[in-house]
Amino acid sequence: MSRMKSWPLKALLLAGATGLLVAIPAFGQGPESLLPPGFGDPKALPPPEEKAAPPPPRAQPRTPPTARSPALQESANPDEDEELSELERPRPTNYFSIPEGQARPVETVGPLVPGNYGLPPQAFGRTNGGFLLTLVQRLDAPLPSRWTSILLRRALLSRVAAPPGVHPVDWVAARADLLLRMGEADAARMLVQSIDQENYTPRMIEAAARTALATSDISGLCPLVGPARSRDTVWKLAEAMCAALEGEPARASALADEARRRGDVDGIDFRLAEKVIGAGAEARRAATLDWEGVGSLNPWRAGLAGALGAEIPPRLLRRSPPQIQAWLARAPMIPLDQRLGAASVAASLGVFSSQSLVDTYSLMLDQTDIAEVEGTVAARLRAAWTSREPGDRLEAMRGLWSEAEAPRDRYARLILTAGAAARIPPSEERAADARNLVASMLSAGLDRAAGAWGDVVQENDDQLGWAMLAVGSPRVSVDVSAGRIDNFIDGDDSVGRRRSQLLVAALAGLDRIAEGDASGLGSNLGMSFAGSDSWSRRIDRAARDREAGTVALLAGAGMQTADWYGVPPAYLFRIVRALRTVGLEFEARMIAAEAIARL
Repeated sequence: MSRMKSWPLKALLLAGATGLLVAIPAFGQGPESLLPPGFGDPKALPPPEEKAAPPPPRAQPRTPPTARSPALQESANPDEDEELSELERPRPTNYFSIPEGQARPVETVGPLVPGNYGLPPQAFGRTNGGFLLTLVQRLDAPLPSRWTSILLRRALLSRVAAPPGVHPVDWVAARADLLLRMGEADAARMLVQSIDQENYTPRMIEAAARTALATSDISGLCPLVGPARSRDTVWKLAEAMCAALEGEPARASALADEARRRGDVDGIDFRLAEKVIGAGAEARRAATLDWEGVGSLNPWRAGLAGALGAEIPPRLLRRSPPQIQAWLARAPMIPLDQRLGAASVAASLGVFSSQSLVDTYSLMLDQTDIAEVEGTVAARLRAAWTSREPGDRLEAMRGLWSEAEAPRDRYARLILTAGAAARIPPSEERAADARNLVASMLSAGLDRAAGAWGDVVQENDDQLGWAMLAVGSPRVSVDVSAGRIDNFIDGDDSVGRRRSQLLVAALAGLDRIAEGDASGLGSNLGMSFAGSDSWSRRIDRAARDREAGTVALLAGAGMQTADWYGVPPAYLFRIVRALRTVGLEFEARMIAAEAIARL
């Protein structure tokens, strides 16, 4: 049974430079704004030009002091006059100067280069720039596949030239925005900080603002307040917070009061901003955070709470989108015990590595009272790594695997134990745990260590362990004959035998079974590898042209589903085959193994 996201699988019309309308499957409408009202409102942004113009001089008060309105007359006093005058003081706009001749190029941007996980400079080849930009802008995330997300992060961070036909800064902004939707706050910041502010476009201002919130970096909003030139309340609050950070408490209070009088932002959203202002030097404001009645955690609330180190109610953390949880998992000011659950979500999305997840629990162990350590996840993880006997280490891992209930939590526990699993030597007496050990190792890309279990899983008829190694090991270490695959299909208990369909599709894409066998097995499972839609033609063409970046983007586009059940087997076949064709066989194998493990 396919469980797609709320939108149906449908064609998206993308306009290229040639005017060709290309249909791409499985896209929804454009992603929802990540900011509260105002940040994503086109009315609150500068006019559509390549660079944001400097802010105009502040207008002088229209009403002379001798003719105040009645409302001001009632409350006028010298202190309030001082606060009102603060609104008219110009704020700094030149946060840094670029020495002549030192401006950074905008045409080729990205921290990853070939040899350091980067894709080749021509990773997007001759693919139309308008097509690629729209693809990046409308690709919905997070994806059901951790390894596809990891590959997509590499593609977005690679130092590649902007495709023809698009503004190079807008191209960087779109890449940063997609990384944010994937939960990759730090990766997005790398791209945003690669562009000099004087080259910011309106889209780049939006991306930079979203990135500042995602990384809980309130100061990152400050250079944007002037270029944004918005009278919207949230920007006024941002300006007030920046004034406090710049040591102007009176001006900060005046701006905050003006925002409150407008009434567009109140409750927890205003209180969080007020608390940031109160943290400034010589500030005379204080705010108490009351989360009662707050029903959701949006980027504004998460970003400001992360900057303040405020305790967020667990109910809000659990309900928040996985991207926001991934942002908070790396927010150093958030209490560590609150970040543990978010760290598991980040690992399942591909944002945290296995080592990062282990490090998070290790820090928690250091902070836990020795009398309360026993039985905690961190203590059992330590036992999984340090116990003298392999059996004791394995027993600790069993406890970690068995207590997780939700599918995402179970997969996160496999990621957590990957390094410890790789230290368990293959043995017939541990055959019952082989499938979990193999799944754990492959979740972190430890394919060689996992491949060493080939004889054990095959001789003990471990169906799931065999299937993962059939597609995940660096060399074929198990029998992949048609008869062996038929045995797996006969014992498959997944809904609609979807696990068998994905297995056959992956084996065919990896060229580990003959074309005739693939066709026959596929026919028996009620599926075809033929592709006649636009997405199939696009990814096949990108593979033929050796465009690794385009293939990575289209792989993500083919996985616009809530979970692996929604990924069509024919799509997995094409994704795996295309990745292998462009030299990304490791990623192809890890994606295929993940499909088997997560169903």
